[in-house]
Amino acid sequence: MTHQPSSSRVSAPRAPRRGRRGGLLAAASLPLALVLAVSLASAVPASASTGTVSTASVSTRSASTGGSSSSGREDLWVRSTMHRMTLEQKVGQMMTGYVYGSEAQTPDPRNTALYGVATPAEVVQTFGLGGVIHFAWTDSFSQGPEQLARLDNGLQEAALTSGRRVPLMISTDQEQGVVTRLGPPATAFPGNMALGAGRSAQDARTAAAITGQELRAVGITQDFAPVADVNVNPLNPVIGVRSFSSDPALASEMVAAQVKGYQEDAGVAAAAKHFPGHGDTAVDSHVGLPVIDHTRQEWEEVDAPPFRAAVEAGVDVVMTAHIVVPSLDPSGDPATLSKPIMTGLLREELGYDGVISTDSLEMEGVRTRYGDGEVAVRAVEAGADVLLMPAQPRVAVDALLDAVASGRLTEDRLDESVERVLHLKWRRGVVAEPTVDPAAVAGALGTPEHRAAAQEITDRTTTVLRDDDGLLPLAASDAPRDVLVTGWGVSTTAALGEAMASYGDRVAVRQTGTQPDDAAVAAAAGAARGSDLVVVTTSGAWDPVAGAAQQRLVAALVATGVPVVHVAVRDPYDVAALPDVTTSLATYSSTPVALTSVARVVHGDVGPQGLLPVDVPVAGDPGSTLLPLGWGLTW
Repeated sequence: MTHQPSSSRVSAPRAPRRGRRGGLLAAASLPLALVLAVSLASAVPASASTGTVSTASVSTRSASTGGSSSSGREDLWVRSTMHRMTLEQKVGQMMTGYVYGSEAQTPDPRNTALYGVATPAEVVQTFGLGGVIHFAWTDSFSQGPEQLARLDNGLQEAALTSGRRVPLMISTDQEQGVVTRLGPPATAFPGNMALGAGRSAQDARTAAAITGQELRAVGITQDFAPVADVNVNPLNPVIGVRSFSSDPALASEMVAAQVKGYQEDAGVAAAAKHFPGHGDTAVDSHVGLPVIDHTRQEWEEVDAPPFRAAVEAGVDVVMTAHIVVPSLDPSGDPATLSKPIMTGLLREELGYDGVISTDSLEMEGVRTRYGDGEVAVRAVEAGADVLLMPAQPRVAVDALLDAVASGRLTEDRLDESVERVLHLKWRRGVVAEPTVDPAAVAGALGTPEHRAAAQEITDRTTTVLRDDDGLLPLAASDAPRDVLVTGWGVSTTAALGEAMASYGDRVAVRQTGTQPDDAAVAAAAGAARGSDLVVVTTSGAWDPVAGAAQQRLVAALVATGVPVVHVAVRDPYDVAALPDVTTSLATYSSTPVALTSVARVVHGDVGPQGLLPVDVPVAGDPGSTLLPLGWGLTW
């Protein structure tokens, strides 16, 4: 058993082969101008690729249009579309909102309360939205992936048959791991920090390619991923394992790989977030306004590299952060509303000319200083092209129209943003192919090929942090072991128990929740005494307050004298708060694929290969390192 030093283990991504794919819209049902536009786009559409991006065969698609002929058609479509737009229609193209309900034509009172119209289709038509974003709480995913595809087709039909006649960019946050919107049967991956632990840019690209391909199959054309924040603060409440690493070079490599996977291999727009870098904050910008005290030099060395890498990789979208960085803009305004940051840094210094999208304008971090209308105007003044989820959509629209009427904003400024949005829609194939085939969804999501690739990738990410007594891998046994799986998470302990049982273990599962009380701790310890092995999961046990009950649980289990395997199913920092633990693994997420890898490593089916992508500090002393970046045991 040895400590494996940090290494890159990077293989170059394979270039996708290029082909053609046609649209699914019935031309007879569309206005003549739209038929011409779609026909023009279909002449050189987003391409399909059947190349592979990993040892498993993965179907991929490229949205590169390539060539002067394509560029000419693209420019002609953008110019003709811009020419027929009214000012209000241009404002609509700059807005991405959410809609409630799983069917485009079904009324929902929540839409009426927010937009003044009842159905998702009416929202799209009334506001002329440029994009729609899906969440679980909007019920977008509630009826399964085939119905999601029908919803997206209905939304596209509403956009294309309205006066705007421009298809939507339909998006979600499918970061994988802890932020996953499209669930089973879609292929699951363990998330960014796990990929950072795997150290393979090829694996990161493959994960993005598979994720993007499955999103595209249900009509989602933009993924607000990858996260480009460098998580240098273990106390960060909003980024954490969503980040690839605390090492800017490693994070940059992973970000660039995923941009290529989403865009070149799957034909889905990627969005690097959250500029200028949300990795060193102890405040969640959903509920407050974080201040990042990095100097300009620290920003250049720590925060900027992944965004530079994304820009160099040709990322379609960069999402802003609702954070204050005094060294970059001393005004006190959040970066989303800062022209020195959005235009001065991102546009001029980094040379980025793609779409800039705000983060959600419902978040408190951007609403602490100004009203919702003023926020919309200031975001556009700063350089934003897309306003994501304005808290009061009509107020935002009216504020932008009034700003143009007063001369505060010019229509030319809005034209710059709308042109970027339209070019993005063309290049990602949305103009040529705005709809999808719901009947094909079942054969596209969670295929055996995709699931096998996900398991192989995940097996390379599981990190063994401690094995002081040489417990792992478990010794061969003629008789089944009695194994207690306990700790955090109902579905987590159930999935881990199932994975352990697949090796012939007699498994009892007893989940104890996030904060087990004394009775739950005592019951778990009692069950442990009748077992040969205990596997206990934690999530957030590093927190001295919120994690204290989990710490007591683990200590009680260790005190029984039964061998204990600890599994941190989110933050690798948990191990620092559990001094009695002698065997500890990190998975970086509680996805079933990650828990299957735990069972495989514990039983010796695969050797652990994961290396810490962050430093694990000493509990209570963030300035001291317990386990360094690059640490990982292997055999």
